[in-house]
Amino acid sequence: MEQVAPPESSTADARRAHREAARREESARRAAQNEDLDATRSSLNRQKTVDSLKRFSYLLGQTELFQHFIDMKRDRDPEFASLLNESQERRGKAARANASDTRHRKSEREEDEELLRGGEEDEFMFRESPAYVKGGTMRDYQIQGLNWMISLYHHGINGILADEMGLGKTLQTISFLGYLKHYRNTPRFHLVVVPKSTLDNWVREFEHWVPGFRVLTLRGDKEERQDVVQTRLLPQDFDVLVTTYEMCLREKSALRKLSWEYIVIDEAHRIKNADSQLSQVVRSFSSRARLLITGTPLQNNLMELWSLLNFLLPDVFSSADDFESWFTGRGDDESNRDNIVQQLHKVLRPFLLRRVKADVEKSLLPKKEVNVYVGLTDMQRRWYRSLLEKDIDAVNGVTSKKEGKTRLLNIVMQLRKCCNHPYLFDGAEPGPPFTTDEHLVDNAGKMVVLDRLLKRLREQGSRVLIFSQMSRMLDILEDYCLFRGYKYSRIDGSSQHEDRIAAIDEYNKPGSEKFIFLLTTRAGGLGINLTTADTVVLYDSDWNPQADLQAMDRAHRIGQTKQVHVYRFVTEDAIEERILERAAQKLRLDQLVIQQGHTQATKSAQSKDELVDMIQHGAERIISATEPADVQDDIDAILARGEHKTAELQAKYEKFTNLDDLNNFKSESTLAPQGGDDKRKAGGLGVWIEPSKRERKQNYSIDGYYRDAMRTTSKPAAPRAPRAPKQVTTSEWQFYPPRLVELQERETAAYQKSIGYQVPKPEDEAGAAAAAAEQEVIDKAEPLTEEEIAEKEELATQGFSDWTRRHYQLFVKGAEKHGRDEYALIAEEIGGGEKTAEEVQRYAEVFWAKVHELSDGDRIVQRVEEGETRRQRQQSNEEILRRKVSSYSAPLQQMQIGHSQKVRTYSEEEDRFLLVRLAEYGLSAEDVYERIRIDILRHPEFRFDWFIKSRTAPELQRRCQTLLLMLQKEDEDEKRSRKRATEEAKAPSKKARRQ
Repeated sequence: MEQVAPPESSTADARRAHREAARREESARRAAQNEDLDATRSSLNRQKTVDSLKRFSYLLGQTELFQHFIDMKRDRDPEFASLLNESQERRGKAARANASDTRHRKSEREEDEELLRGGEEDEFMFRESPAYVKGGTMRDYQIQGLNWMISLYHHGINGILADEMGLGKTLQTISFLGYLKHYRNTPRFHLVVVPKSTLDNWVREFEHWVPGFRVLTLRGDKEERQDVVQTRLLPQDFDVLVTTYEMCLREKSALRKLSWEYIVIDEAHRIKNADSQLSQVVRSFSSRARLLITGTPLQNNLMELWSLLNFLLPDVFSSADDFESWFTGRGDDESNRDNIVQQLHKVLRPFLLRRVKADVEKSLLPKKEVNVYVGLTDMQRRWYRSLLEKDIDAVNGVTSKKEGKTRLLNIVMQLRKCCNHPYLFDGAEPGPPFTTDEHLVDNAGKMVVLDRLLKRLREQGSRVLIFSQMSRMLDILEDYCLFRGYKYSRIDGSSQHEDRIAAIDEYNKPGSEKFIFLLTTRAGGLGINLTTADTVVLYDSDWNPQADLQAMDRAHRIGQTKQVHVYRFVTEDAIEERILERAAQKLRLDQLVIQQGHTQATKSAQSKDELVDMIQHGAERIISATEPADVQDDIDAILARGEHKTAELQAKYEKFTNLDDLNNFKSESTLAPQGGDDKRKAGGLGVWIEPSKRERKQNYSIDGYYRDAMRTTSKPAAPRAPRAPKQVTTSEWQFYPPRLVELQERETAAYQKSIGYQVPKPEDEAGAAAAAAEQEVIDKAEPLTEEEIAEKEELATQGFSDWTRRHYQLFVKGAEKHGRDEYALIAEEIGGGEKTAEEVQRYAEVFWAKVHELSDGDRIVQRVEEGETRRQRQQSNEEILRRKVSSYSAPLQQMQIGHSQKVRTYSEEEDRFLLVRLAEYGLSAEDVYERIRIDILRHPEFRFDWFIKSRTAPELQRRCQTLLLMLQKEDEDEKRSRKRATEEAKAPSKKARRQ
């Protein structure tokens, strides 16, 4: 029986119904997914809130001060308030039950749970060095630090490991991460953010102490970092990522994509300013817990203290204004303020562990510090005097507030250079030719003393670290080491990672012949172990005394078997003496802050009056000095005098036990002003410094004067040839007739002949021949006839005289951007209503007819053609995009994109949203990607999608371009498939015709 085919309309209806059913099924599935996702997020948020309650219960056991901030969080978070009330009700019922039943006995279950909790707390507390620590045996206090971090981990608390420098904070941190790996089997990974100078040391410490970690470093140029991100970071093929502050800022988008177990920040004082870029970036990273490491005392004024608390407990200390208002509102009275300050330190106490070497490391001998006071040589005095007299008004403080401090800071910097070595100034060193000789030592007081000190240290078998603030000073010290035959190593801020490692290893290896290690204080004072040296020389002092302490502790740390001697060079009766006193005052302030628990509003920079006082210290004596400044004492006498003055300086500041007295104390000047009180300024600040008297020369060398005056460093430019008056400037883009240019050149030559102008003759042969030919033209030139003058004036009206260079450049830009025939758009590009579309059209007709006559005409044509090709490609992509989007009734849910990447960073939902919005706005729309970014922030689908919400407009543009390339490839594949299908369909019919 013959079957009858269903009508075509019913088949289409069935297909349409099938698609509609599939669409409803897909919508239901997505709705269910969204419900599951919302439930999961709600569960995670609830679990996070429960963890917060557990953490707060523990902290309230330490101090009740947290009750205030918990109440504030309860007011802001209704869900947290509900759980908190529920928890308080349960505790209240339990307390009432216990109160009513005085003979309450624990059940077996309660007792078992209590025993289990106690056992869990003690199970992972170490009493000896853990077995997984392979590189050596941990000391007792290091094991205590490990147990302290484990305790914080079990209570869900973040912490600050603030042991003094040199006590092994790196080892304690690595051993704790090893505990998480070997005892807790944590599935996630850790981020360690360190200074650039210590990155390699951290990697080596991981390999040495706890081998087995897959340690990944993120550094290098952009290509290297992208390779690491794509092949190791995003696939999560690592255990610990060690990177620097700078890389955190550059690769923040990649680091935000991962959920970290622990974020460890070394030298944590870098984030004490909550508004700094680094502080804000690391706060945006997602992590289970955080650990801060710092060896410097916390300068905990109120906002710095809040910044640390905000990083450790962002859900509680979320508002700096609330924190500050609570503090200032309850601390108006002085006694009450001290009580509040002590309470604030109680808040910090559960998070902070700090030990000092004197208390825990008994085997380490105390370091011995000596300030070595040196004088200025005659050359240094001359330069010091000239620096002061160069800006004598600023030295005396007679400057405006706006510019005064900048001028003073510049003088301070130049005076510090002079105290180090006069050869730091260009022109001071004799030469050329430059020679390395005794003058390198004799012309700087510090070098004279250093030379004698190093000879003594070499004889007694010591090894020396020399620190300086200035890398150019290390250049001079390098020349000195080569001159004396001392073998040395060197690292500074510009040293590569490999060079740093090689220099440190070579200096530390057994039997090393390196006697001296040259380092810059900031680059070489962090995280480096150089215990093979027993002497530290601070060639100059840092403004921040903590930086100098960091430098000393490169040698004075665990593993040092000798007593460390520290020699700090100070130029006597000069600015460095004042800097040293300020450093001693700062260190005493730090001690009182930590001991007494006070807040100290530290200043990051010196005031104008303080700078003037520093500059004026010893200035008058140096300006008026005439006696020679040779160093006559031997090294023993110099060191003995330095020990005596060092003891006096320490005693002067140790007598202060009150912060206010120490803050108000200003060191008296050790130099009385010469000439009595009449030289004091009316304002009472410092001494009025008079410039030195000018010594007149009896005989002047006239020949020497003119020899210097006639010496030139560059060849003078040749004078421009004169032009005839009343000529039109004929720029090439104004398209004047060539005949006008010819007539004006003849007129100019005739004018030059009439005034007797001679063409300059260059020294080279080619230039001389050209000049002779030009002179011949001038000699034969004849004035224009009356007919030629009239012709010139007529031709001068035929060019585009009102088109300036700016109009010409904007015309070319507009043609490249919009097309050569879009006259109205080009007129808008020129802007200001200066040119109408008709004027642009008239100019364009001439321009494109004569464009190849321009000097850069070929390049302009190429640019415009490239712009046209780019617009055609854009139109084609826009057509493909809109055809793709319009082929789906619900493109946000249904659209399929043929992804080819193995590792994808954007989800399908995100890619679909980008393409739909791009098709809606168009590729040529202005600020299209910024508008898409705003749509993403407002779209409810992405309210919890931090990745897509954190994308910038350029990042979205790059992603859209990638997606357009995918669509373009997909379109080409479809065209090839249709062409092949058509050819296959035609093939049978051709075969049938042949048959």
